[in-house]
Amino acid sequence: MKIYLGTDFSDERLRFTAQVGADGVHGTPEPGPADRGYYDFNTLITLKSKVESYGLKFYSVRLAPWAWVYKWMLGLPGRDEQIENYQRTIRNMGAAGIPILTYNMHALRFYRTSNDAPTRGGARATNFDIDAVKNAPLMTTGPGADASLIPLEHRKPVADAQMWANLEYYLKAVVPVAEEAGVRLALHPDDPPVPAIAGVARIMRSPEAYRRLIKIDPSDANGVHFCQGCFTEMGADIPAEVRYFGSRNKIVAVDFRNVLGTPTKFREAFPDEGQADMAAAMKAYLDVGFDGPMTPDHAIHMDGDTAWGHRYWAYAVGHMRGLEQALRARPK
Repeated sequence: MKIYLGTDFSDERLRFTAQVGADGVHGTPEPGPADRGYYDFNTLITLKSKVESYGLKFYSVRLAPWAWVYKWMLGLPGRDEQIENYQRTIRNMGAAGIPILTYNMHALRFYRTSNDAPTRGGARATNFDIDAVKNAPLMTTGPGADASLIPLEHRKPVADAQMWANLEYYLKAVVPVAEEAGVRLALHPDDPPVPAIAGVARIMRSPEAYRRLIKIDPSDANGVHFCQGCFTEMGADIPAEVRYFGSRNKIVAVDFRNVLGTPTKFREAFPDEGQADMAAAMKAYLDVGFDGPMTPDHAIHMDGDTAWGHRYWAYAVGHMRGLEQALRARPK
């Protein structure tokens, strides 16, 4: 098992990541002043070299800027150009030796409705309440997206069938490129996993959707970013789903986090207070021989912590290492 943390590639965060004993990082590089719509080789190899100078691995590019992907997600004119640029990113990742590209189908990028829900000891967490967005106007975008880029004539409801068609169109184009480049694609669940927000369907909202995903293209390059928080929100049996997808070598990366609530109303939780049994989950990963990267993801904001969450990340990494070491030490 490998642990990786999100990073902005600053020296301070990379140094911290090395000091707490994580193995590497994931990140979303800045497009830079010469925004080409894809990550060029020089950008990626420069960041990889910097990461490796701290004794860490650059495991994953986690998401691309929304402006680079919204057309193919929504099936808009210009999607082929965006997909061609995505292919360039994948080829450049392969050349740079960065093995994982995480993406999602959050076409409007809604994540949470607030970030100050009270949790244990007065710490604060992000949460979601469908009531806050159930009447959201059509094509309203969340943080990180810009509805003004969507032409008025294309601002209309998008149903499940169309979103699945958009995903299949993308996979047909990019999976062969990923195979050739030696990069694995990891599809993150819709978060929150509700049927639709602002008129656009959110198709990756159930374990069954992931069974459908891996049937569309059985390639090893087509895999699952197994976000435990999202699967817990779905009401899934986490160890059972880990064993299902893990035994098929479909889990590419893991968000090892916990939540309390339902798909329509939940909040982030400390790993030991949420609904998922984290020890049982960790055991399932070990049982199926998962050796990819795992991240705690979504920091709980503790008193005196930084905006990034140094205190929380230190706690979370220790929790993960402790579970792994205790389970490995148990008699078979």
